[in-house]
Amino acid sequence: MKKILFFLCLFATFVFANPSPPKDILLIQSYHKGYKWSDAISSVIEQNFSEKENIFLSTVYMDTKRNDTSSYLQTFYAYYKERFKHYKFDVVIVADNAALDFVREHYHELFEAIPVVFLGINNFEPSLIHNIDLVSGVVENVDIEKNIDLILANQPRLDKILIINERTTTGEAIKHQIDAILPRYEGKTTIEYIDSMDMEEIEQKTRELSPNSAILWVLLYKDKTGKFFTYKENLQQIRKITNIPIYGLWDFYLDDGIVGGFLTSATAQAQAASKIVKQILAGKNPNQIPVIETSPNRYIFDYKELLEHRLKIAPEIKYYEMINKPFSFYEEYKHYIWLFAALLSAISMVVLFLTQNVRMRRQSELALKNQLEFIRVLLDTIPNPIYYTNVKGEYIGTNQSFATLYDQSKEEILGKTVFDFFPHDWATERRKNDLDLLANKGAETFELTLHFPKKRPRVFVLNKAVYSNIDGSVGGIVCVMDDITERTQHQQFLIQQSKLTEMGEMIAGVAHQWNEPLVELSAIMQDMEFCFNQGEMDQPKMKAFVHDSIVQIQYMSQTLKDFRNFLKPSTKKTLFCAKKALLEVLEIIGRQIFYAHIELKVEYRKDTKSYPVYGYENEFKQVLLNIINNAKNKLLKTRKGERIQIALDQDASSTKLIVSDDGGSIPEKIIGFIFDPYFTTSKNGTGLGLYMAKMIIEDKMGGSIRVHNLGTQGVEFTLSVPNSVA
Repeated sequence: MKKILFFLCLFATFVFANPSPPKDILLIQSYHKGYKWSDAISSVIEQNFSEKENIFLSTVYMDTKRNDTSSYLQTFYAYYKERFKHYKFDVVIVADNAALDFVREHYHELFEAIPVVFLGINNFEPSLIHNIDLVSGVVENVDIEKNIDLILANQPRLDKILIINERTTTGEAIKHQIDAILPRYEGKTTIEYIDSMDMEEIEQKTRELSPNSAILWVLLYKDKTGKFFTYKENLQQIRKITNIPIYGLWDFYLDDGIVGGFLTSATAQAQAASKIVKQILAGKNPNQIPVIETSPNRYIFDYKELLEHRLKIAPEIKYYEMINKPFSFYEEYKHYIWLFAALLSAISMVVLFLTQNVRMRRQSELALKNQLEFIRVLLDTIPNPIYYTNVKGEYIGTNQSFATLYDQSKEEILGKTVFDFFPHDWATERRKNDLDLLANKGAETFELTLHFPKKRPRVFVLNKAVYSNIDGSVGGIVCVMDDITERTQHQQFLIQQSKLTEMGEMIAGVAHQWNEPLVELSAIMQDMEFCFNQGEMDQPKMKAFVHDSIVQIQYMSQTLKDFRNFLKPSTKKTLFCAKKALLEVLEIIGRQIFYAHIELKVEYRKDTKSYPVYGYENEFKQVLLNIINNAKNKLLKTRKGERIQIALDQDASSTKLIVSDDGGSIPEKIIGFIFDPYFTTSKNGTGLGLYMAKMIIEDKMGGSIRVHNLGTQGVEFTLSVPNSVA
């Protein structure tokens, strides 16, 4: 515990001693302080990025609602350049179109390599940000169509909609949307659009509207005379002279005279932009953050205005917010009321469930006991030894076959470990393997020879798998043992039997190899006799005759040694060279092939001295001898060809040996059976050669052997064997 406290204190000291460097953020507002939309954005940004979080926020206002001339914007550029000439911001936030236009125009002069996050952008298209290298943001889309549909749904007998707007950058952007959708409402109602009147003309227009009309209030911050209004001053002025419903597009007009609508929210825009800024400050590339192109708009209504105009929200508007609604106990606490009702229902259901559960549990316990008894009998009936251990390696269950194998009862085995039955070193190795298996939560199958005190050794294939408890934790290992002692011995017998069938060919090969040394020995003996008769025999000549004779005799001795090595079975897997094995096989049968007038071509496809193989060397040689011998015998029998080709190849995990001949194809109807035991087309054949080749390559060495016809010209065998220890 003391160590933990020490490290916690050390970590805290490190954190507080190495605070992260402060971040500087610049917020550029298109409009002015006091404008509700801009103030709402600033409020959210200030809440999300404060000095408490080691973030310094600077805000500048462009004031384009009141002045957006080119000379003014040039003056603002000069002001900005002078004010922030010594600043290096981490992120620049731009609110609304005018600020984004300013940043895009002067990006490479003032904001080079600074991430830019925009919000409140109307009529967004990629060209608005094409000059900015690091940028993401939130699009502002006022939805004119949804608001007109809302008005028509709320006022079915509507005869006219008056849309009031202003001629500013934002106003012009919205006018484009209005012009695009107006043709859709021809014949449904009359829509009149105004944006170039002074306040007196607008007041006159609204007085002329019939009671079945509605106003869609877009923006009116400045009339055509250039007179400025506050965001609510103009709306309240219109509200005083008319009693028809007024709908809006922005939430900051709520509580000042509008009924409501599908509204754009400055707060929602700023929250979405803040999330993007936080990702950038955390190190994410802005270009990898997608632009939020769906504006976070929502339906919001003023209860007082709805009541004033006797309007009901259309039933198709299912999700909306309501402000100024009077207190209702049910509406205020309906979640608690529903929760209380749900709790009562749940308690009743729980009581019923528990009653039923008690009855079902009794039935389940009886069924479980029956199932356990069935499993016990089933396991004891299986002849394979089966056991399962816990994570400590202790036996917690066995079947009768496993207990019989160890000459103990099942009860005596419970709680013991492998250390109780086998030598400590051997048991330690087995336990290490089990721990690796538990760590990987896997399964494995392997061959193992077990030695028992009073029994002969037995060979088993062990199939082990990790099992889990019901809570997901590792429970232990279950193992099914398969006794393959007799099977292995039988396979070895078949291999030896297959070898014996090749002995005739090999003896003929030995005879061929001995022929030349015997001729040489005969010539040496004749030379010795001649020299002796001529009186020319001296000690140097005698030594030369003896040396030459010993060379020939050693060659013949080596031939016999190779013959004996071939007959000797390999006892364990080793890493050997396929090239060397092939050359030794060719030493035995190469002369037979030569004297049969068959062309033998060997190709090494990789520029390497060694072609490694992991397996049983002598058995591998037997396979090569069998396949090459088959090719030779087929050529002698059919006389359709005169060539045997052998190729050695290698890839990352295997070594391949390809043997082909041009002695004609194997009939398609039997090619699939040539590896079956006792299948042969030869009158004196045993049908074991290719079967044993397949068993040695695939079962014993973990490789593969395949055969296919080369058209009608010949046959190709492909052996693929592992070239490393798995």
